Amino acid sequence: MRLRHSFAAACGALALTATLATPAHAATGEFHYRFIGISGEAQTGTLLDPASGECVTIPEAADPGASEPAFAPHNDTDEFAIVFTEPDCAGDSWTLRPHGRPASERLTLRSVVFVR
Repeated sequence: MRLRHSFAAACGALALTATLATPAHAATGEFHYRFIGISGEAQTGTLLDPASGECVTIPEAADPGASEPAFAPHNDTDEFAIVFTEPDCAGDSWTLRPHGRPASERLTLRSVVFVR
């Protein structure tokens, strides 16, 4: 009986170690967007190798009451990018292909998620 408990404990420890050692998946590449900075001038922001499957709220466009949405996204990652008009991946959405062309300046966003 002790052998069974020892074996179960060893298997549990191995499974936990394997889970912790697995790196989080990320989209490889860059996601660019434009935003209006404090000076009122258009600037470019970049997400480098963003996490896959996690919603990213664009920091420069996070507060709808205090900032304009970001615009003209360009998905140069190896995953699809779903852009949303509101923070926290809410609102209307559009899907951008991997390594696609830059989108129109009329396409606005406040958050994005990357999916395979």
